[in-house]
Amino acid sequence: MDLIIRTRGLTKTYGRVHALDGLDLEIGAGQVHGFLGPNGAGKSTAIRVCLGLARKTGGDASVFGEDPWTSAARLHRRIAYVPGDVSLWPNLSGGEAIDLLARLRGARTDAADYRAQRARLLDVFQLDPHKKGRSYSKGNRQKVALVAALAVPADLYILDEPTSGLDPLMEVTFRHELTRLRDGGATVLLSSHILSEVEHTCDHVSIIRAGRIVETGTLTDLRHLTRTEVSFDATSDDALTGIPEAHDGAVRGGRARFTVDSDRVTAVLPELSRRAVTGLRIEPPSLEELFLRHYGDVVNDTASNTVDARGKLRR
Repeated sequence: MDLIIRTRGLTKTYGRVHALDGLDLEIGAGQVHGFLGPNGAGKSTAIRVCLGLARKTGGDASVFGEDPWTSAARLHRRIAYVPGDVSLWPNLSGGEAIDLLARLRGARTDAADYRAQRARLLDVFQLDPHKKGRSYSKGNRQKVALVAALAVPADLYILDEPTSGLDPLMEVTFRHELTRLRDGGATVLLSSHILSEVEHTCDHVSIIRAGRIVETGTLTDLRHLTRTEVSFDATSDDALTGIPEAHDGAVRGGRARFTVDSDRVTAVLPELSRRAVTGLRIEPPSLEELFLRHYGDVVNDTASNTVDARGKLRR
């Protein structure tokens, strides 16, 4: 597999703060790779290093086999980047900003294919390109960055919280566009803390915590690390008695529910068949369950007001 992005033992410190603490990340050609973690986990710092916008403190980082710090100008012609907080030139219209960004990536803005793609994207994102940058809302500034990134073909798309500020309808539109990139064989790094966004569009996922990767692999691989929920109609409280491999069983509201290791689902099916259960539902584990394995303590601490409101500085 050709590696587009590769980091080994990557570190980045700001004074005493370790934003990245030995990050190992690999993204192969043609992958749509989800980069998951809450705000402050180190996602944006890792992206800035890979873009050559921040200098690493230690370890190794390469993009297309080159050092992003020393080869940033050349690499940026092959990369489309969307940050999570977009600033625009206040006196340029949205359309002028899109064309300027396209020219910086080497595109001919008078070419028919560029004009057609630009027009299509303006339509699907419902963006008025004639307004000045200073008049755009946060969501519309985000749309400008998305149109600029998607209007010119790239070898690598780096999208850092790209739907920040978008309404739910535009989030769905973005997912459709990401599906187009995936179907076209593009390589995409999607940084997000929105689990459904990653689960619907990505085929590989890396979860980052405190500047390190704690889980990585395909969604199928990672789902083996969580449990599948099984439920069926039940008329008695002992409906789960004798079912092999069952965990966390409970009978409530006329339904019996339990979990089973994902690779052991077939072991319980003969017993359920023998009992002729009705209303059987088998729900595969979600990415959210895996995420909470690594951040459940943070969620609990936040719920009990034991975490400083500012959190940890790991951006």
